[in-house]
Amino acid sequence: MEARLLIIGGAAGPGLLVRFVELAGARAARIVVIATASEAPETAEAFYARTFTSLGAGSVRALRLSTRAEANDPGTADVLRDATGVFFTGGDQERITAVLGGTATDSLLQELVTDGSVVLGGTSAGAAMMSATMIVDGDGPGVTAASVRTGPGLEFLPGVLIDQHFAQRGRLNRLLSAVALYPHELGLGIDEDTAILTHGDRFEVLGSGAVTVVDAGAATDIRVPASGPIALAGARIHVLPAGHTFHLTGRRPGIGDHSNEDRESAPPARPQRVPVPAGGGGPAPAGRADRPGDL
Repeated sequence: MEARLLIIGGAAGPGLLVRFVELAGARAARIVVIATASEAPETAEAFYARTFTSLGAGSVRALRLSTRAEANDPGTADVLRDATGVFFTGGDQERITAVLGGTATDSLLQELVTDGSVVLGGTSAGAAMMSATMIVDGDGPGVTAASVRTGPGLEFLPGVLIDQHFAQRGRLNRLLSAVALYPHELGLGIDEDTAILTHGDRFEVLGSGAVTVVDAGAATDIRVPASGPIALAGARIHVLPAGHTFHLTGRRPGIGDHSNEDRESAPPARPQRVPVPAGGGGPAPAGRADRPGDL
């Protein structure tokens, strides 16, 4: 079995969340929710337990991982081995990497995802941590080295940089800046209520928005000064709404080449949004950095 990742740009509607439930086994699904990123984990855990259950999941349980000791506890491994789906909530992506990075939980999740034992989902901060180089922050004007701050992610999807709440928070400048700094990585800007679903070396776009792909592979000139604007000439940008695919190794879009099975099970183009609990971090003003409460 191949690794399956559902990476959501935040503010997911029921169409995307029910797709995660289906991938995890529908009524046979055993979903584990990890709210390490959240400053209010009880709220996030309760929200997703209620939501996934209402969407038909067989069982949903929270796995509280607030310390590295908990992430290295043998009991944590037992919970994860029993799961068919693991879902990371939003919040602060650096909390995820600081608590999980290099632990037994990190190693086991890599194993379970790689062999297809579990489907891994994440939204907002839970999406950002999926890449090896993780976008952490940045809302400065222009395309500059100072417009983005990066750090190490957990590398469930290598070769990419992931940004979320992309159109809603006006993050093209910081994704361009990140790709100029790391031109070997593909930049993926995922809108709210939008996701990528990986299939081997390609992904399919789901949801109501679009995924913006920034590819500096063919760039003819990249110059990143210590201060001032970056030069990035000849880079490619693709904007891909639902139903489009992209081949990661070939660095090319595959318009409408997903399978009939994928097309028949795709969620509605514009599903009604799942209500976000008070203080749960719905859409934010453009340019604002991620907040720990973002679900």
